[in-house]
Amino acid sequence: MINGIKPIIGNTTKTQKTTTKNGLSFDKAMDTLLGKIQENYDNRYMGSSVHKKLDLTLKPGRKFIKVVEGSRVWGFIAKVNGVHKDVPMLKGDILKAATWHAPAKHSRGSIFDKEMHKSFSWTGPNYL
Repeated sequence: MINGIKPIIGNTTKTQKTTTKNGLSFDKAMDTLLGKIQENYDNRYMGSSVHKKLDLTLKPGRKFIKVVEGSRVWGFIAKVNGVHKDVPMLKGDILKAATWHAPAKHSRGSIFDKEMHKSFSWTGPNYL
């Protein structure tokens, strides 16, 4: 008991799968983002002897998902609607990395946009 209140403990917390304006769920949009990053890398080095599969991993946090490629931060994806550094952000916004632990101030695009591949390259989100 906490302050005389008995907590209700359930087996699991169910998260509702929601779709966005273009019909993609957040998980599907993240998979598409990772595929587009690899596709951009493949297009950049097409016809050369340099070709590899990028080691892309996702590190979830409280407000953002950090996209890591090898030993560097590719960028961040907003997990929730809110405010970051006094600028409104929406779920799915793509943010450039300011440091290893924090994203930059402004959004560079959204994972839900049909033209999202224009807002980044395999090295990270584009500059403003």
